[in-house]
Amino acid sequence: MRNVILTGDRPTGKLHVGHYVGSLRRRVELQNTGNYDDIYIMIADAQALTDNADNPEKVRQNIVEVALDYLACGLDPKVSTLFIQSMVPELTELSFYYMNLVTVSRLQRNPTVKAEIQMRNFEASIPVGFFTYPISQAADITAFKATVVPVGEDQMPMLEQTKEIVHKFNTVYGETLVEPKIMLPDNQACMRLPGIDGKAKMSKSLGNCIYLSDTEADVKKKVMSMFTDPNHLRVEDPGKVEGNPVFIYLDAFCKDEYFAEFLPDYANLDELKAHYTRGGLGDVKVKKFLNNVMQAELAPIRERRAQWEKDIPTVFDILKAGSEKAEKVAAETLAEVRRSMKINYFEDKALIKEQMEKYGN
Repeated sequence: MRNVILTGDRPTGKLHVGHYVGSLRRRVELQNTGNYDDIYIMIADAQALTDNADNPEKVRQNIVEVALDYLACGLDPKVSTLFIQSMVPELTELSFYYMNLVTVSRLQRNPTVKAEIQMRNFEASIPVGFFTYPISQAADITAFKATVVPVGEDQMPMLEQTKEIVHKFNTVYGETLVEPKIMLPDNQACMRLPGIDGKAKMSKSLGNCIYLSDTEADVKKKVMSMFTDPNHLRVEDPGKVEGNPVFIYLDAFCKDEYFAEFLPDYANLDELKAHYTRGGLGDVKVKKFLNNVMQAELAPIRERRAQWEKDIPTVFDILKAGSEKAEKVAAETLAEVRRSMKINYFEDKALIKEQMEKYGN
């Protein structure tokens, strides 16, 4: 069996550092291992339209923004296939067939769907497309026979639903679809990076993000305004590290070598945490260190993005070529699905012969 990766993002805005530590950084690492036969990175515009149908321009404008972030982070179009979801119509047909394998009550129990519905105030009026996007996601994954899906922790229920669909399809129609495995970040802090305001999740809609494309000044301003331990009022006060966004970000981004460069009084993050916990270390000093760490991590991404911004036609060419390749692969899977479901009428010679014999032809 081929080792295949499929993952992606909704183009509803520029990508932020939560996307980076949650999935993007891992994608680049996996790409560079050379251990995978195919890597598909999808810009999920059709999925984004499920809750932005009245504002398609928002999705349209952010296609290139997401592509620029991908390329800036180091995704290589010579190795990874970057494509646009709506340019692969086979995904829609697969979704239609999978809908018959999932009940309404099962979709209602999906924790990710429930949380997203609540966040968007859709309780009274849920768009059908948004309600069924776990099915669409299953189509995306199975169309490319993905064996590995690197995502954040919040997507675990979606992958479980995909596995259920694969199992049900293969049970009813015969072994056809490949069951994927979820790949979570190996750093616990990267599972779900909080917003700079201390809220549980960094979200474009909440406006509490540090974007990969933010300027050096914007990053500094956001870091220095970050929520910390509300009880750490004076430098001498003991501070709490657990649940403190500044230290969660340091857990996600910091490397030991940054201490020698930016904060030589400490050898590593454990020493910094210990000092903060016992008191005598101010939030401003820790935030200044975090800013230096974030700038070191984001500077190469910012520089690569600036270069790609100068050649937008090439970015479109990359997406077009990737979409054409993705469409061919999805078409092959769809053909297999149709054969398994016995709805490939004009290719089924046995069916034609049977009907001819039935009517004496």
